[in-house]
Amino acid sequence: MLQVSIAVEGLLDEAVAKRLVRFVGAGPGPVFGKQGKSWLLQRLSGFNHAGQYAPWFVLVDLDRDADCAPPFRARVLPNPAPLLCFRIAVRMVEAWLLADRRNLARFLGISERLIPPHPETLDNPKQALIELARQSPSKDIRLDLVLRKGTTARVGPAYTARVGEFVDRHWNPEEARRHAPSLDRAIRCLEDLSRRKP
Repeated sequence: MLQVSIAVEGLLDEAVAKRLVRFVGAGPGPVFGKQGKSWLLQRLSGFNHAGQYAPWFVLVDLDRDADCAPPFRARVLPNPAPLLCFRIAVRMVEAWLLADRRNLARFLGISERLIPPHPETLDNPKQALIELARQSPSKDIRLDLVLRKGTTARVGPAYTARVGEFVDRHWNPEEARRHAPSLDRAIRCLEDLSRRKP
């Protein structure tokens, strides 16, 4: 099985990246980063150099760094190595999770109609996910995902672990890619990478 090294911004991105690598029939290799976007972009040329010789998947969020992914990609990595799959989640990986409306609705215990049909058009998909969790009938979901009053945190205390559980056990990338173009491009890139021999 082809092993793909991974570099990501954070722990949730790691769960998503590993899930996608497995989805295309490859195996997740070592994971680098998990120290934020700036750290990752500062080392992108090094990952690109490694992508000359071995398969790599580097995943970052677009956030508000550009209006769309192509100009941002061209600016930070104009010449990607042949074995490097550098992909950008629009605007963040939570949009890719929202794109699987059916399974997310079941996970949160809410109506599928409440989940936005075009998650990549949202300014803040993470906040949208938190607001959906606020409507969950499950007290545990609400406590884990929704930030508590009087704290400086932007998410609930077990946000990453609980959303990571959704990614590992319930998220369907095949369904999600139909509603998230940047996810579809990431999967196609990984599918192409999985067919190559380093």
